[in-house]
Amino acid sequence: MPTSAHFRPRRLLALATDSLPARAYLGLVALGVVVLFLAPDSPYAMAPALLTAPLSFLPVVLPFGAGTAGGGAAEVAAAVLYGGWLLLCALVNAAAFGALARRPDRATDRAPAARPRRTLLAAAVDNWPARAYVAVVAAALGTFLYAVLLSPDPGFAGIWPLIAAAPLSFLAVAVSAPAEYSLPWLGTLVFSVGVALAGLVNAVLIGRLARRIGGPPSRG
Repeated sequence: MPTSAHFRPRRLLALATDSLPARAYLGLVALGVVVLFLAPDSPYAMAPALLTAPLSFLPVVLPFGAGTAGGGAAEVAAAVLYGGWLLLCALVNAAAFGALARRPDRATDRAPAARPRRTLLAAAVDNWPARAYVAVVAAALGTFLYAVLLSPDPGFAGIWPLIAAAPLSFLAVAVSAPAEYSLPWLGTLVFSVGVALAGLVNAVLIGRLARRIGGPPSRG
């Protein structure tokens, strides 16, 4: 496997700041934070959470978060923790973009250079972080399909694949919505395919990041 078990925080920070795509992404997140403070009640206030997805949506399964009730101190502490979590998510995503922008090297990317597409997609399955993420997306999508096709009351089952494959999964919702009104089964199919593709993109980014952080040092 092309990654080792050693996590290198300095390399994560370097990947998040030493390339134009990574810096542009961080600038976009910063702009989203500004919009959040200037217009907290607008739909654009969700920009920081969407831009730092899918990790930023992990707290939704926890019993606490930015909207925690219980007094001023509890709310401030929850907001600070959530802000720190968003910052960490932004750094991880920026590092993923930085890893994708770097040229492959023999130390971390061992797939044949003659097949660039296969080399890129291999990052989604040849390391444990990416495999674990693919398993999460598959479980979420399987739960959704079971609820829609076999359960008498699907409820809000679509929220799980939507969160797991965010942010590109939101595009799957937009594309599948028109088909849902005319042919429900077609809407389900389009949404499922869109989520699978969104998850694949995220898995590639996770795999590339895992290679760069866990592999031996390289000059990129």
